[in-house]
Amino acid sequence: MARSDERNRAARERSRETLLQAAVEVFSERGVAGASIAEITSRAGVAQGLVNYHFGGKDQLVAAVIDRWFETVLGFARVEGTPDEALAAVIDGALMATAYALPLQRAVLAMQQQPATHRLFAESEARHEEAATAAEDAVRDLFRARGADDPALEEVMLRSTLEGIFVKFAVFGPTYPLEEARQWMHRRYGLPAPATPMPLAPVIVRDGQPRPRATGAVCPGD
Repeated sequence: MARSDERNRAARERSRETLLQAAVEVFSERGVAGASIAEITSRAGVAQGLVNYHFGGKDQLVAAVIDRWFETVLGFARVEGTPDEALAAVIDGALMATAYALPLQRAVLAMQQQPATHRLFAESEARHEEAATAAEDAVRDLFRARGADDPALEEVMLRSTLEGIFVKFAVFGPTYPLEEARQWMHRRYGLPAPATPMPLAPVIVRDGQPRPRATGAVCPGD
């Protein structure tokens, strides 16, 4: 490939990624229905026509955001080590994503539940069916190796618990005791206590017992 062609390709990829990240932020803040292409492209600092060029339209941009979420979460199960080490890595990876990819998680959580976008989520899920099944089976194999009576149910309940933690963190922000939840998860599965805290963004220092409050997730100006 000629150097100019390579530079053009790299520029197109950067433009697409910038648009995708801006869409994640705006969808997270306003929901899909409340987000406009004009606001997304303004946030990205690009021309509105680039949405059609890169994605084809708003629905396809929503689908690309959901695809990015699947690509992120399906990587958690692909870890090495003993069954206990691998299970700890799955838990920690999911909780790290909860802390670091909150806009993406919040945006897709809403898309899962809203009738207008549930179809798009289901279509993306179908595109990732093979990878999703492989990830589920990998975690079920971990539980099987640890002697679980019903590895499939254990995997479903682990996923449900982790998703529940994310929902609470999305609602309560840094007032939610995410590190304590991580430690609880390790105890729940008989895993060694984490040696160090997760490298998270600064959290609210509290006195006494945790008391999550929705005001913790309210952005200035909301």
